[in-house]
Amino acid sequence: MTEATSGPTSSAASGLASALPDGRVLTDPDVMDAYARDRTFAPPGKPLGVVLAQSRDDVVATLRWASAHRVPVVPRGAGTGLAGGATAVDGCVVLSLARMTAIRELSPQDEIAVVEPGVITADLDRAARAHGLMYAPDPSSYEISTIGGNLATNAGGLRCVKYGVTRDSALGLEVVLADGRVLNTGRRTMKGVTGYDLTGLFVGSEGTLGVITAATLRLRRAPRELSTVAAEFTSLRDAAAAVAAIIAEGCQPSMLELLDRTTLRAIDDWKNIGLEPSTRAMLIAQAEGPADESAARMAELCAAASFVAVSSTPEEAAELVGVRRLAYPAKERLGQCLVEDVCVPRSALPEMITAIEETAARHGVLISTVAHAGDGNVHPVFVFDRGLAEPPPEVWAAADEVFRAALALGGTLTGEHGVGLLKKRWLGLETGPVAAELHQGIKQVFDPLNILNPGKAI
Repeated sequence: MTEATSGPTSSAASGLASALPDGRVLTDPDVMDAYARDRTFAPPGKPLGVVLAQSRDDVVATLRWASAHRVPVVPRGAGTGLAGGATAVDGCVVLSLARMTAIRELSPQDEIAVVEPGVITADLDRAARAHGLMYAPDPSSYEISTIGGNLATNAGGLRCVKYGVTRDSALGLEVVLADGRVLNTGRRTMKGVTGYDLTGLFVGSEGTLGVITAATLRLRRAPRELSTVAAEFTSLRDAAAAVAAIIAEGCQPSMLELLDRTTLRAIDDWKNIGLEPSTRAMLIAQAEGPADESAARMAELCAAASFVAVSSTPEEAAELVGVRRLAYPAKERLGQCLVEDVCVPRSALPEMITAIEETAARHGVLISTVAHAGDGNVHPVFVFDRGLAEPPPEVWAAADEVFRAALALGGTLTGEHGVGLLKKRWLGLETGPVAAELHQGIKQVFDPLNILNPGKAI
């Protein structure tokens, strides 16, 4: 594969600016720095410019110029990623899509929306709910993350236990390829098997195959009623066992989230939620329908819980779910965070939780764990001292053990955050040489000059 060169430097920015409308290119180093990093500690390279794209034509012009000059391009949305996937590399153009915020179409009849990549996830959901619909994927960062970023990493979220991840809601894409050609994939229909599934290939590709400039997304009927269950446990393993029981019973929750004591304590210190000294874990489950149906059954299945509550009003339900959404910002108050997201078969969740606890104790590392428990997606967050350039050796050693434990249980290195920069060192443990060769071959077809987000994901 041909490697991207460092490309032109100071004179390049003026050449790029001439290819775009006025005001689209930033070159001030201090301003560019804000666009060069995501929410990880990963140190960014120094870009030669930042493009503030406002249309597909801006993206086309940027990629044509970059291809002609062999300049790397790093696409980014809101910069909320947790794997280093949107961090700049030296000499690159950072292509920001945050200003492409149009909802081009919202069709209640067809239950689809066509949106640009800079649309905030929660804004699309609110627009759909005005028509009795909803956009199902809802990562915890849904109020700040963008649809483009969700597509790039195949994000999941709290409702993924019932509605699946972003790929399950993506029907078609408008993509600008590395050389500036525009490709339309997929369709507006709920079914279709013509040709290869290029839509599914781009979703989760972390900007390494093309730049998504629009997406046709499936909407769902918004539930008329939601019931929420909150159960407190004196054992994290008991909470994980309750998850397995709820799934085995066929309760079909629309949300099933697990928080460990470290997370709960961080939230309590911040928001004073009344955490009991004996509580080691909390399970938050949600069902669509009256509280006396699925929610009541889920409450019964939390037999080992020390306390169980079922919401009686929409406000109570929202308050309980709000506790879960506080998890990550509460942890950030403790120190710097290495945020991970291994995923295991649901039946292996108790073993995975136990492995994380034992790893934390063995290495003397603070690990705060939450999980999209209903689909086995566990988020162990490794907390370390502020001011360090990267996690200390004991944190990396603990992370290595957690990743290997997940793979040993039949799991995967990442469920929704992506590989980015942070997990590349472990990628071969999961993919193997045959898959790695095929990945490189696919990259070569779509990006023969290796200018799209080089060094990430594969």
